[in-house]
Amino acid sequence: MQNQTILVIGSTGKTGSRIAAILAERGFSVRHGSRKAAIPFDWEAPETWAAALDGVSSAYVSYFPDLAFPGASEKIEALTKVAAEAGVKRLVLLSGRGESHAQAAEAIVAKSGLDYTLVRASWFAQNFSEGYLRDQVLDGIVAVPAGTVREPIVDVDDIADVAVAALTEDRHSRQFYEVTGPRLLGFDEMAAELAAATGRPVRYMPITFDAFHAAMTEAGGTFVADVFTAISREVLDGRNESLGDGVQRALGRAPRDFTDFAQAAAAQGAWRKAA
Repeated sequence: MQNQTILVIGSTGKTGSRIAAILAERGFSVRHGSRKAAIPFDWEAPETWAAALDGVSSAYVSYFPDLAFPGASEKIEALTKVAAEAGVKRLVLLSGRGESHAQAAEAIVAKSGLDYTLVRASWFAQNFSEGYLRDQVLDGIVAVPAGTVREPIVDVDDIADVAVAALTEDRHSRQFYEVTGPRLLGFDEMAAELAAATGRPVRYMPITFDAFHAAMTEAGGTFVADVFTAISREVLDGRNESLGDGVQRALGRAPRDFTDFAQAAAAQGAWRKAA
């Protein structure tokens, strides 16, 4: 299968960049699905999709900015049709745990007639080291509207490993993998783990959804704030306070623990302030 081309949509993102790197290291032909790639792929420019999918055997699908954004389901459905016309055999969809819009996208892919694997992920550990919460960790206060809710926070490296397996091994055909970490953690516990790993004070400050919306509005505008606040209201209500077995089923090993993530990220300089 190494002589077949695999498209990684979102190849510059948290999951996609890892997936593309692993595939390349293993000798697979990788096509990067991004706006600046040699053969560009742009979610906002459907005319780019056919060329990006041409000659591709399987594709990893990560929708930016999130499957909850208006129009996402319609674009996923349109993509499946273009993929089928291009002769793509399998789609591997990254989905969000507890998100109704994400589950709608899952259903579209499952009913597309294409082979598929669904990877439904919980909260990313790397949100603290590569995402919007990194600056909060550096400032010593993690402010999230999560109250006392616990999350089975998952390491993005595990998501990447599951996706690579699904893209390259037939045994993952038509499988649904709910990928989580190995234990439930409150955000106060995550903050304590981050403090231990970084060697600096980090504490959790629960905030209201209104305060979260105001902060998101300042950072990205009202529209972005509206969508991400709606997502947070939906998923941070305790519905995800259970463990999935997707990593174990797909890879035959336990998922990585948040402690290991935090220590490794700290050792790699994730929270090192610029000089």
